[in-house]
Amino acid sequence: MRLMTPTAPAREERLGAIYAFGAYFLWGFMPLYFLLLAPIGPWEIVVWRILFSLVFCALLLTVTRTWPKLIAILRDRRLVFWTIIAGLLIYVNWQVFLIGILTGHVIEGSLGYFINPIVTVLLGVLVLHERLRPAQWAAIALAALAVIVIIVAYGTFPWIALTLAASFGTYGLVKKQIGPKVDAISGLTLESLWLTPIALVQLVVVANTTGLVLGTQGAGHTVLVMLAGVITAVPLLLFAAGARRAPLVVIGLLQFVAPIMQFLTGWWLLGEPMPLERWIGFGLVWVALVVLMVDSVVSARRTRALAGVADLV
Repeated sequence: MRLMTPTAPAREERLGAIYAFGAYFLWGFMPLYFLLLAPIGPWEIVVWRILFSLVFCALLLTVTRTWPKLIAILRDRRLVFWTIIAGLLIYVNWQVFLIGILTGHVIEGSLGYFINPIVTVLLGVLVLHERLRPAQWAAIALAALAVIVIIVAYGTFPWIALTLAASFGTYGLVKKQIGPKVDAISGLTLESLWLTPIALVQLVVVANTTGLVLGTQGAGHTVLVMLAGVITAVPLLLFAAGARRAPLVVIGLLQFVAPIMQFLTGWWLLGEPMPLERWIGFGLVWVALVVLMVDSVVSARRTRALAGVADLV
């Protein structure tokens, strides 16, 4: 009796899910990694993250012999423009993310990535003029109510969470405009390249104010800082490989791995406060996400069923 083996598409989907999970797991691990870099501050870390990402990507382009792809992208003014916008957005995201981690706001940062799928849906309405289903509107309303609860009851404006959600959601929208014309390595290379002048100015400012930490805390610490480029690039490459293979529904479900890990890091490992008001706010967001995910799964099944009927006809 011959054993049944999975079909090639099924193997590709499974491999895509593994790649995507790896990406989100590494993103969820990032707060712990950046906390290991203390006493370095968030402004200096972003500088090295940009510069070492550029170096690592240049090495990858050389090893994979894909410099011609990058040169072809540089000849397209439209793509260059969108990569500049993407670079600025990811700079804001990186900087605010690191400020949150290194100032004791890891939980608030996780809230931003929990909200991100809802912000993405909202941007689809505002920018792409997409029509939303009732469940999607309900999810947006619940997320808005959660923010109001946190502001009024908890007494703080969650600017870190909202900035992370807005910047990463808009970054995803820009990536959608770019499409498959820019591969992951070339995209990160260009985004890092455009941010290099900002990084150099920021480097000078940090050196003349608080002073640079790199190279002052021993060889081990220096190596950890220099690995920031690898830590930045690897999950992006894994995500790109996973997104090409796994269904969108799988990617949508896996994206919560990172904020769940970040939430547990802040609450369980770092002991950040979670009073009742904050639990209520997070609870509303989680209910909104359940509504959004259930609606997404039902919609995907309905679409497949309609496609199957069309094929029969």
